[in-house]
Amino acid sequence: MNVHEIAVIPGDGIGKEIVPETLKVLNRLADLHGGVKFQFTEFQWSCEYYLEHGEMMPKDGIDTLKSFEQIYLGAVGNPQLVPDHISLWGLLIKIRRECEQVINLRPVKSIKGVPSKLANEKPFDFLVVRENSEGEYSEVGGSVHHGEDEIVIQNAVFTRKATERAMRFAFDLAMKRNRKVTSATKSNGIVYSMPFWDKVFNEVGKDYPEVATESNHIDALAAFFIMKPEHFDVVVASNLFGDILTDIGAAIMGSIGIAPAANINLNGKYPSMFEPVHGSAPDIVGKGIANPIGQLWTAKMMLDHMGYDELGDHLMRAIEETTELGVKTPDLGGSAKMSEVIEEIMKRISR
Repeated sequence: MNVHEIAVIPGDGIGKEIVPETLKVLNRLADLHGGVKFQFTEFQWSCEYYLEHGEMMPKDGIDTLKSFEQIYLGAVGNPQLVPDHISLWGLLIKIRRECEQVINLRPVKSIKGVPSKLANEKPFDFLVVRENSEGEYSEVGGSVHHGEDEIVIQNAVFTRKATERAMRFAFDLAMKRNRKVTSATKSNGIVYSMPFWDKVFNEVGKDYPEVATESNHIDALAAFFIMKPEHFDVVVASNLFGDILTDIGAAIMGSIGIAPAANINLNGKYPSMFEPVHGSAPDIVGKGIANPIGQLWTAKMMLDHMGYDELGDHLMRAIEETTELGVKTPDLGGSAKMSEVIEEIMKRISR
């Protein structure tokens, strides 16, 4: 029996509703597999925790998390209670940085039974690799003066190490898929970081002669995600560009409520973290209509990362059989409650 220690942070809002239900699904999968068991340890770190303790997690929170194999995260943030820059930098981004989760991976694909927002009904299936440690989300900068003379400087930081690491990860993924990588750039407007990004992309591409490459400026690429998503296989982007593109990806899939993400540690020293893209949705908390698919697809990514591809595929089939049957929450045009979606997925898993 392989026992896996998983840290669970339900977070805020609908995260507290969805995460416990999806743990039941993971346990059902483990029971059916027979050779695996998940040991979940929950941490109630959230905006409510911040209001009580003045911090999003305890001082030793990161050290605690580093002792686990993986981190399973719900939604983080509630701007009605805590400003987003405090909640995210105090929990989500803090974990990403201190656990060296240098890659953010997000799939974008057509889901059976979920109508895309696009008029073009061609199926699409691609991955976005987002550099997750630096770029436009650096902590370098500052402010000076006040009033009309106030100046704010935010520096973007691009290192060869991190840039090349993200690109090689993308090319390695493409080698297992359809052998095409698209780079998100803006070298016609950003005069230092993006020409550097283009240079490294061209250099890395020479090591993968079997992989076709292309570079698109971010503004055009955002439009292409809507106009021709079936064109892409693997897209590699900087921290900010990847963040924006993947929300477009979630939208064209049909709802941000179904989009998953993985924050991947590559050196094996610390756990990776798996989270849905959706927010805490305080407007629907307590109504029972939150969409659990983003969290469940996140669980599938965690299973894949741990080497349980068969379990991950089993879960994804159950999800798509459920949506194809029409058991969907209101954000997908259905009338089902979250509990009904979970119940149907559990039935499909057990068949």
